[in-house]
Parts: sequence; C-alpha cells; structure tokens
Amino acid sequence: MKQILIIGSGIAGIATSIRLACAGYRVSVYEANAYPGGKLSEITGSGFRFDAGPSLFTLPHQVDELFTLAGKNPVDYFNYLQLEKTCCYFFDDGVCFSAYHNQELMAAELKSALGISDVSPFFNYLKKAKFRYELTAPIFIRHSLHRLNNYTNRQTLKGIANAWRIGLWDSMNDENKQALKNPYLVQYFNRFATYNGSSPYKAPALLNMIPHLEHGIGSFFPVGGMHQITQSLYRLAKELGITFYFNARVQQILTNKSGASGIVANNKEIAADYVVSNADVHQTYRRLLPGHRAPEKILKQEKSSSALIFYWGINRTFAQLDLHNVFFSSDYEAEFDCLFNKKSIYHDPTVYINITSKYNQADAPAGCENWFVMINVPNNSRQDWDAEIKKAKTQIIKKLSRLLHTEIEPLIVYESVLDPRSIEQKTGSFAGALYGNTSNNMFAAFLRHKNFSSKINGLYFCGGSVHPGGGIPLCLNSARIVAQLINEDDT
Repeated sequence: MKQILIIGSGIAGIATSIRLACAGYRVSVYEANAYPGGKLSEITGSGFRFDAGPSLFTLPHQVDELFTLAGKNPVDYFNYLQLEKTCCYFFDDGVCFSAYHNQELMAAELKSALGISDVSPFFNYLKKAKFRYELTAPIFIRHSLHRLNNYTNRQTLKGIANAWRIGLWDSMNDENKQALKNPYLVQYFNRFATYNGSSPYKAPALLNMIPHLEHGIGSFFPVGGMHQITQSLYRLAKELGITFYFNARVQQILTNKSGASGIVANNKEIAADYVVSNADVHQTYRRLLPGHRAPEKILKQEKSSSALIFYWGINRTFAQLDLHNVFFSSDYEAEFDCLFNKKSIYHDPTVYINITSKYNQADAPAGCENWFVMINVPNNSRQDWDAEIKKAKTQIIKKLSRLLHTEIEPLIVYESVLDPRSIEQKTGSFAGALYGNTSNNMFAAFLRHKNFSSKINGLYFCGGSVHPGGGIPLCLNSARIVAQLINEDDT
C-alpha cells in the first residue's frame, strides 16, 4: 500500500485524504495547528460560539459525496437546512430587501421593496448565470486545466465553441449595468465578486455565474454551524484509518531524482510515495522547496483581498436581521478602489454580519446574538493594522447604529478580532489573502497554479490558492482533481 503525505488539514486537505484513502492509499496528514480545518474553525468565549472562517454554505452535495464515496450514510454524520431567505441587504439610503431562493418570493420582494414592476431582467440574468455555470463548471471547476486529455472531451469542446457567450471581455460591473439598469440590483450582483476576493470593476463578467449557486441551487445552514463540516469530515477520515499529526509543522518537502520523496516535520524525515500540499502555494515554494525554482509569474500575481472580522457577543436580539446580512457602502466603486489600488480600508466599508444563533440558539446566551462582523480589507502589505482596526471599528459601529436605529457599542459584551496578520499566522495564507490570487483579469481562471508539479514528480497541490480557486466548493473540487491525478499517474 503506497504512502501519501498531506501537508495541511484545511477542508481541501481533509477531503483529499478521504478520497485517497477510499482509493486504497495509506494517508497521513501533518498540520501545524492543534486542530483540523484551517480557516474552517471556530472561536468560543463568554458563552458565545462563532464560526471563525467561511460562513456561506452552498453545494452541500459535495460534502455528502465524500460520505457516500466511503460507503457511509451522510445523515449519520452531517445534516443541513436549506435557507428560504438567503440574505438581508441594507443600502445606505435606508432601502432594504431580502434575497430568496424561491422565485415567487424573490419577485414579490423586488416589487415591494425596490419598486421594480418588470422583474423579467432579473430572472433573465439568472438564466444566463445558470447557463454559464453549467457550461463552465465541468471544464474549469471539476477537472484540471493542465492535462491535454481534458481539452479533447465533448464538454470542453462545447465550452470552447461557446466561449464568446461566457463573458470574458466585459467586467462584472459593465455587464450588470447593461443588463439590470437598477442601481440597487447592480450593487447587489457586483457583490458576488467578493466571493473570491476580487473587484467587480476588474473581474470578468464570467463571474456573474456565481449568483446561480444561491438563486438557482440554494444556500444552506449546517446543523451546528459551519464548523460541523470540518468535524464531520475529520470524524470520517479517522474512521477510514487516516492518521493526523497536529502541532506538526512541515519544514521541507524532500525530493530526489525521481521526484517528491517525503517531508521533514518537526525535524523528522518521513518518507512517502506522493506528497500533497494543502499549504498556500506561495508558502510551499518559498519555505518548503529550497533549491527548486519557483513559478515567479504565478507567485507575483495580484493577491486577493483579505478580511477584518470582529466577533461580537451582542446582549440583545434584532428581529430585522437573519443569518446573513449585508450593509452596503454608499460608493461601491470607491470602496474597491481603496481595496485594490490604494491598499487601504474605505471610510464607509460594506459590512457583512453572520448570526448563526438565529438558527442554532446554543451559539449565544439567551436573549443574545453572536455577530460575526466582517469587512473586506486589502491583503497585508505592511499597513498600520492596529490603527486601521481601531478606525474601522468606529466606522462600523457608527454605520450599524445609524441603519439599525440602535446604539451598538454598549451592546457588545464579548469581542475577538481577526485581521490579515492573524489570518496569515493561523492559516498560512500569504499576506492574509483569503483566496490566493485575485480574478481581476480575464485570464485569471487559467493563471492559477495547477494541481500538480510539472517539474517534481509525485508532488500535488490542493486548496484555495491553486486551481480552481478559493471557497469551500472550489476547495472540495481541488481535492477531487488531485485524487483523480494521483490515480491516473499511479496506473
């Protein structure tokens, strides 16, 4: 039985370990932290529990698939609810509306909240998003772009024939303004660029397929919170005989003339037939592969945005808020200009609030709510973060107090903070960039690092910093791709 070593136990690392164990390999996972999950972890304090990282859950069948692959019944490990209301949106002028998965509810909301009489452009937009997703997902998401045989199948040829329809040349914002006209809807759909840390004013209109995940397929809430994704998959991995080593920082990937031959962890050499890095690709080359040439063009590409997150225990409840809530900035373009050009935090940032206690009451004491309060910020390029955090907190509290007609600061009874520095420290994400490289150009999908090394046989890559990208669904697909590649290469 061949030995595979995986560096990192993020969601992609755990999923890769499960797929490879099911394929008959002996798998060990080495994790620098004392816990599994990477960004998908949790924070607790003063009776409050917070999901520390990703808060949006789509495509739950990708998690179910791992249990099914292992011959298990998913509901014995992991359960979730489909959300009727996907998110509440609050605009700076006082206008607000809720987004729904159900088309009838969505149409009614557009008419009543935004005064839109003709809702057909909205739903035509979603049809286009569905077309793009179904056309491109089999090509760009579920398979490697870097193996010739993936360009000769029927789906890829269909995608190439329809390339002119997928939106590579216009920006998301340009297409949204033309298709929707209504400024509230333009800002709403522009927001989806943040799902991979990009700017809607630079990213290609291809990314306008992202809303299909919420409107066409749906948003979900894992019973017990997002951390249950990690916990359930970790439990499955252990049952499959996968060995996890925590507090085990990998210091080097060992190589010989044949390729990757193992790792050095905690100053100990461990041999392997294959090595999979779930670490950030930038850190993998700079720190773990001394003496090997790094792909400089890829590593020097523009990095995605990061996040500043306040975990606030709030000692009252807000009926107007739901699980997901967004408070938009008054000038979205100026906000993204600050993020990506000025590398600073906009004075009126868009604020996202996730409140899992709306669905899981145990996450907060009675009569309280657990607020995960996040704004998009630039990645770490030596800003004065202590000063930036202090200023941003003041701005956020002022904005929320005005729009919720309640003084927020006196209600905060617990606080923890995560910023680009601590994101990098805890997760190894270079510069605290949440999604590796941005998608701020038309070729971004083709420019991510591939899932294998063409120079070092037996070395593979999974996770948000490589193909197909960041976020839970894409990370799970990177695990699928790596398992496919190893199975192919091992025959």
